[in-house]
Amino acid sequence: MRRYLVVANQTLGGAHLRQHLADLVAEGPCEFHLVVPASHPSGAWSDGEARAIAARRLEAALRSLQDLGANISGEVGDASPVRAIADVLLHEPFDGIVLSTLPPGPSRWLRQDVVHRVQRTFAVPCTHIIADREPAGMPT
Repeated sequence: MRRYLVVANQTLGGAHLRQHLADLVAEGPCEFHLVVPASHPSGAWSDGEARAIAARRLEAALRSLQDLGANISGEVGDASPVRAIADVLLHEPFDGIVLSTLPPGPSRWLRQDVVHRVQRTFAVPCTHIIADREPAGMPT
């Protein structure tokens, strides 16, 4: 069974990500582990508030994606997406990483070159998908 590490925060509830995961399921049995980096939103937020927002997004996504026909688990990770991925890969093997970002402009992860850093750092294929914008109705 193929295993995918899915890394997203603001885009976690987006149709683009749901469709990509559904396409992976259509290719054959797989399971997903969602990691939501506890990145600080714009403005002065505490670590606790950032983790709480990430946890709410994770819970909403786990409920929303349960009908895909795949085992789905998840956790809140380090504020740095690269560190969050590294932490998970220390303990579990994956066949691929799915990294979901906002589009160029609003995406801090793209400005921080996260996609290329992940592709260079880890010996796991990384697929980058881009949301149209932050999904409406995502928990904050």
